[in-house]
Amino acid sequence: MFRIANATTTLTGCQWTNWTDEELLVEYRCTGIREAFEELVHRYERELYSYLYHYLGNATNAEDVFQKTFLAVLKGCDKFDTSREFRPWLYTIATNEAINFQRKAKQFRVISQVEDDSDAYSIVDNVAGNEPEPFEEPMDREIAGKVREAVEQLPKQLKQAVYMVYFQGLTYREAADAVGIHFTTLSQRLQHAVNKLNFLLKNVG
Repeated sequence: MFRIANATTTLTGCQWTNWTDEELLVEYRCTGIREAFEELVHRYERELYSYLYHYLGNATNAEDVFQKTFLAVLKGCDKFDTSREFRPWLYTIATNEAINFQRKAKQFRVISQVEDDSDAYSIVDNVAGNEPEPFEEPMDREIAGKVREAVEQLPKQLKQAVYMVYFQGLTYREAADAVGIHFTTLSQRLQHAVNKLNFLLKNVG
């Protein structure tokens, strides 16, 4: 899904799988060994794509933002604080890239409506559509669609918290770190989100 071109290649047969995320990023930053970075991409390929798919609701858009995310990681690896964990830092970048994508798409939609008075493309149009999520656990299509619709009705901050913790399995602290808020604030957002979802889904059977 993401490849590095023209990078130094050494240490053939190195057991990258035994390295931590942080060690891999620092190794690439210091040596330019592409396999170190590609191991990071491989580790998060399914997980991060799934998060972006849920966040954006479209496979093509998720793929695009996934590419932009790791390009940003590649360009910003010198700025990585080694006292932090890589995973929350990655999700911070991915979330910012997704927000930027949505903002640009919204601007394009407004411009299109002004120019031709037609309905422009909306990112969330396919959230509860027929396109299956390739990496999610099997779930009844009808129920899954209703759950997705309910999550999409949440305010952006609550939706973000739900996707990170309940869809992607980040810990509360990882998710809080990723969006730059206090642990308690994230916990409150999740509780608020659960209450809203219970209300929205109470008639789903």
